[in-house]
Amino acid sequence: MKADCHPSLDPKRTVADLKELRTLTGNDDGAQRVAFTPVWQDARDWLKGKMSELPVESHLDAAGNLWFTLHGQSDQSLLIGGHIDSVPNGGWLDGCLNLIAGLEVIRRINAEYQGRPPITIRLVDWADEEGARFGKSLFGSSAFSGNLNMDEARDLTDKEGVSLPTALETCGINFEAVLNAGTERKNAAAYLELHIEQGPVLLDLNLPLATVLGTCGVERWSITFHGQAAHSGSTPMNRRKDAFLAAAQMAPEIYQITSRHGGVCTIGSCKTKPGIVTSVVAECTLTLDQRHLDPDALATMLAEARAASQRFADEGGCTVHWDRIWQIAPVLFDKSLISLCDEAVRETSGTTHRMPSGPLHDAAEVALSGIPTVMMFVQSLHGISHNKIEDTLEEHIELSVEALDRLASKTIEWILHR
Repeated sequence: MKADCHPSLDPKRTVADLKELRTLTGNDDGAQRVAFTPVWQDARDWLKGKMSELPVESHLDAAGNLWFTLHGQSDQSLLIGGHIDSVPNGGWLDGCLNLIAGLEVIRRINAEYQGRPPITIRLVDWADEEGARFGKSLFGSSAFSGNLNMDEARDLTDKEGVSLPTALETCGINFEAVLNAGTERKNAAAYLELHIEQGPVLLDLNLPLATVLGTCGVERWSITFHGQAAHSGSTPMNRRKDAFLAAAQMAPEIYQITSRHGGVCTIGSCKTKPGIVTSVVAECTLTLDQRHLDPDALATMLAEARAASQRFADEGGCTVHWDRIWQIAPVLFDKSLISLCDEAVRETSGTTHRMPSGPLHDAAEVALSGIPTVMMFVQSLHGISHNKIEDTLEEHIELSVEALDRLASKTIEWILHR
């Protein structure tokens, strides 16, 4: 039988807060909290309002990450993080569950220690975890870790042609200074993150919670095939240099690659020029996302995709060019915190399970910065995320808040006695 939660903790309040945020920043199509947009700013203002009820200091760092700090007797800090931004038409829990559950944990800690816990507790809302607008995930946390590639990020634009530096400027963020966010790493002793699973593993196992071992490595690229525009009525099929034909052959090829090596590959977008019905395609750009836990397998998957694209281009009389969008190596979380997370999950739900994460999370960048890190998953209904039907049973949400709180208490003790 699981133990009761702390009397100052109210997981039902977390569910109510999440529903309030959903009403404020969503519509019939789902969540609309895309980073660096007015709705995202509204969501952050809402979070600031909730946090204003607590004796915390708040500020934006150089990368636009939003920090709330409950100062303790020691400057050593326990970080709890998440992201309030969403993909367009996204789910109501992806990202914001981390933050709102973290808010409830800080409420409990503040009440238990009368505003002066033994160590400092910090909640962080990472800026643009999703990368929905500019195709670069983990912007704020990679600036925090120092791993942000400034040259790549500087040239990113959205579908309207707005550059990332320009979008940041409208939010009061100086792009050239974003790596100064690394100063926030000072005194960080551990990092915790709760997230919905976003897949069907826990659903299929009929388990509410899991401990996350680490995150898969990712290679994300833009692939552009160059052919030749020609009249669709007067150009014989055997004389065409059709960029779309060359690009289209990549779709079945990436499935063959995963059948050989495991992992996952996704072509997420396709754009053609001139993009009219009366012209052979002169230019076709795809985006490719490849993920694997094994770094050697991931490298092989990328090499095979590149070789295939060159072969398809040569066969069609075209050329092909690759531009990296983003990359991260596989990241394993801290063994001690994994054990503590297992304990918290077992005490809360009576069962435990360990699993890797295929999706990206800010926790990976925090771990890469050298801060001991662990994540916890809560079951996703339907096994679906990045979709308005994303959901989790309310009883499981409440369990996840309780488990995160238990993990926070265990981690505080771990920090104090290391």
